[in-house]
Amino acid sequence: MAEDEDIILSELNDEELVQQMMDDLYDGLKEEIEEAVHILLERGWAPYDVLTKALVAGMTIVGHDFRDGILFVPEVLLAANAMKGGMFILKPLLAETGAPRMGKMVIGTVKGDIHDIGKNLVGMMMEGAGFEVVDLGINNPVEAYLEALETEDADILGMSALLTTTMPYMKVVIDTIKEKGIREEVIIMVGGAPLNEEFGKAIGADAYCRDAAVAVETAKTLVARKHNQGVAKV
Repeated sequence: MAEDEDIILSELNDEELVQQMMDDLYDGLKEEIEEAVHILLERGWAPYDVLTKALVAGMTIVGHDFRDGILFVPEVLLAANAMKGGMFILKPLLAETGAPRMGKMVIGTVKGDIHDIGKNLVGMMMEGAGFEVVDLGINNPVEAYLEALETEDADILGMSALLTTTMPYMKVVIDTIKEKGIREEVIIMVGGAPLNEEFGKAIGADAYCRDAAVAVETAKTLVARKHNQGVAKV
């Protein structure tokens, strides 16, 4: 433990340890997060409880402060990286225990665009909220999105663009998804600096998200609504 020699994580009770984990996540301390995850598991915590009560709760605070301009991209990336350290330990355990699935998202920057910081942030924050994320990277043609939606059986498609010249390609993707007859099956969220709500509506997306924190909140709402509708249809 580099930063804080005077705090011995294993000596904290559960409540104090969870609080410390939130602080360490906020500060982007990956090793401390990994150690704390191991300690909680050794104490008999269910992997899903470690995920939701410590990691997701901590990243929610990070997300809110990012949205409110208290934290900036470099700090959020550090926090997300610390979260990833904890997730790496929990992922195989969550799979074993059949943890409730928040949903699955395919995300990628559109064809002609190689910007990925915003997209990476959304992906990390979505993982931080308990979603499974498949990142297609940059410069994705419509075929790449379609193939991923088919093979991954995703609930959400996220598209990102940072150039005004690549924004219209989002409509190409959405129109093609409509032609294939699968538009009702997937929630489509778009984002990127030059976009706005009007553009999102005009191209037929379900939501425009101005930043990663909003993307997480929107995804949770839309997935819950979709699941409820699914139940109603039966």
